[in-house]
Amino acid sequence: MRLPISRIPVNLTQPSRSLLFQRSSTGSFPKFKPQSRWNSSSSSESTPPLRPAKPPSDGRRSQQDGYEAPSVVQRPLNLPTGVSDGSALLASANPLLRASFTTVIGLAVVFVGGIFYFEWYKAHVIRKMEMAFESGYDPALNFADHGIKARSAEGASSAGVDWASDVRRQEQDIIDEIVHGIRHGHYILMIGSKGVGKTTMILDAMRRVEADGVAICEAHKDLEVFRLRLGKALNYKYNEDSQTGLFQRRDPREALNKLEKVALKMAAKRKKPLVLIINNCQLFDNNDDSHQLLQQLQQKAESWAESHLIIVVFSSDDFWPYPLLRKIANRMHVISVKDLSGDESLGTLRHLRQQHFGKAEDDSVLREVLKTSGGRLSRLNTLARESNLLEAAANMLNNEKGWLLSVIGLIPDCDDDVIDEQKVCASSWTLLREFAKKFREREEELKAAAEPGKPIPEPDLPMISYYEARQIMTRADFIDNGPHDSTRFDGGA
Repeated sequence: MRLPISRIPVNLTQPSRSLLFQRSSTGSFPKFKPQSRWNSSSSSESTPPLRPAKPPSDGRRSQQDGYEAPSVVQRPLNLPTGVSDGSALLASANPLLRASFTTVIGLAVVFVGGIFYFEWYKAHVIRKMEMAFESGYDPALNFADHGIKARSAEGASSAGVDWASDVRRQEQDIIDEIVHGIRHGHYILMIGSKGVGKTTMILDAMRRVEADGVAICEAHKDLEVFRLRLGKALNYKYNEDSQTGLFQRRDPREALNKLEKVALKMAAKRKKPLVLIINNCQLFDNNDDSHQLLQQLQQKAESWAESHLIIVVFSSDDFWPYPLLRKIANRMHVISVKDLSGDESLGTLRHLRQQHFGKAEDDSVLREVLKTSGGRLSRLNTLARESNLLEAAANMLNNEKGWLLSVIGLIPDCDDDVIDEQKVCASSWTLLREFAKKFREREEELKAAAEPGKPIPEPDLPMISYYEARQIMTRADFIDNGPHDSTRFDGGA
């Protein structure tokens, strides 16, 4: 009985030589007779010899011959001890040690990068603030120039007209020396009524030097708005544009400290101080917070004036900032800006009328208009643009009269709840009556001194000093708490 090849037992632990194939030199496999457990003598039927199958062409043994090649096991290569390679050390180290080492390297990179970033950002802030004092940067001057260009484009009759530049006041020379950095060693308080031309003179002086070394900031009753305006004027973002500036709120002291560094850096190059203008200080509320801010700015102005680094100019339409700044003032110089005189008003109105309409107006008409408008530049400029001067002056008079009566008008049969307000109104009318009395007295003096046949000049508007107003009103608190815009008090008179 012939057994299948798959059931022939083969001892693989000690393979027989008969199972080892050797290729002859001729390239063919030799014929052999494998050893078998069955012998021809022990059986009646002789078992034919087994012939090995021909190996496949690719040189591998067929799996049908019962032979299985021993499997090959790959063992990992162990690094020899004493190797100084860092990668080999990390590969064989503890995972916790590898994580700690990576964290330390990352923190070191962040720390060094942060130091370089902070140094770069500080230098960047100084460069930006220096740009705020370069020629042609100031945003306020750019807005003013845009308005002049817009008025010039209205028509050929008003081309190139800037009424403020054409009308040069007596104080303009002093303002030019201050803004140009010639007058230094003190800081300035400009005080005057609304519309007399304080801001116009400042912008005109800045325009002559293209705002070189000058920055102007508008005040505001909201201190947060003023902080942003000061940063815009100085080109300073209070570190809000920094990667570390999130959720931070810087106060104006940061901007003033940076300004000191910029002034020290630019002093050697410019050979003259910088100029910082705080315009319309009356817009600050007359309370403790605004007082503290003004005193803080004044203390900086005192130190800067002493070191000749920065000239600070405070401009106000109201009187209350003067007593506040006067308390600790040491290097403060006060400039009181008044209305134009009679002759100056007549020449100014004639000049503006000529510029706008290209024709000369009769002086009798101009004198009649000046009795209503006075020497206030803002009113003269408004009236000069109207075609009918007399009608425009009458409308202006009615508007001012209505506003004045709505503020301090007396109520004959008033209720007891408003008796305190009526006391303030009665005291204000007492002061106004004194103004009218002084005006009539001055008018009689000019009539008596006038030569026959010549026109009588228009008297200037009367001025009453602060101490005189206290005596006239008999209540000093009414001056501070009353309607400031209805009357004019000159502290320097």
